[in-house]
Amino acid sequence: MIVIPAIDLKEGKCVRLEQGLMEKDTIFCDNPGTQARDWEQQGAELLHIVDLDGAFAGQPKNRDAIEAILKSISIPAQLGGGIRDLATIEAYLSLGLSRVIIGTAAQRNPELVREACATFPGRIVVGIDAKNGMVAVQGWAELTDSTAVELARKFEDFGVAAIIYTDIARDGMLQGPNLEATKALAEAVSIPIIASGGVSSLSDIENLMAIESCGVTGVITGKAIYTGAIRLSEAISLTRGQNRKC
Repeated sequence: MIVIPAIDLKEGKCVRLEQGLMEKDTIFCDNPGTQARDWEQQGAELLHIVDLDGAFAGQPKNRDAIEAILKSISIPAQLGGGIRDLATIEAYLSLGLSRVIIGTAAQRNPELVREACATFPGRIVVGIDAKNGMVAVQGWAELTDSTAVELARKFEDFGVAAIIYTDIARDGMLQGPNLEATKALAEAVSIPIIASGGVSSLSDIENLMAIESCGVTGVITGKAIYTGAIRLSEAISLTRGQNRKC
């Protein structure tokens, strides 16, 4: 399991939200490139970027900041937020991103995911964000009538590289990840699952490591590493070389 630091972009700055609410943001760094380089120097193998403005607008909004990040690092990076069509996917991949994350469009137009996976094999990730078990879209502002498991199963044979599962109620709250829901999703599909939302301590990461062999291959952390609750380098050291039975 790998630990993936997150950079959430709002108006070109690195921020963290509470439960996905744009009005509950905290600015942690106004230079995304510098922040990305710091995470790489601490040992990050993959960087997770979210265009928050893009997620709400339905189209890219932080291109300058994204380009600055990519110029500052040599490790792979994945990006989500506002990706609704193949043209946007192609444009982002041409910038140097390794993978793109389809969220809202995956729920509303699963065929886009199928087409994207065929066009860009190994480079498409699906983001599934849930609140009380139900999938949320449009920057988490709208709840659907689909469960996370129901949606994930639609992509089983598409060639999706991974699914990022976020429990919205826990995101940015430092209350620990939703282990039960994450494990249930991992066991329901063969697609690798990346856990996101609520990680607050090394103990939380150890708990996720305990379900690694169920199919949980990574964990995204944001607020905890910005506040110092977790040192990224220590979290990475903890997970390297570990293999536990589900």
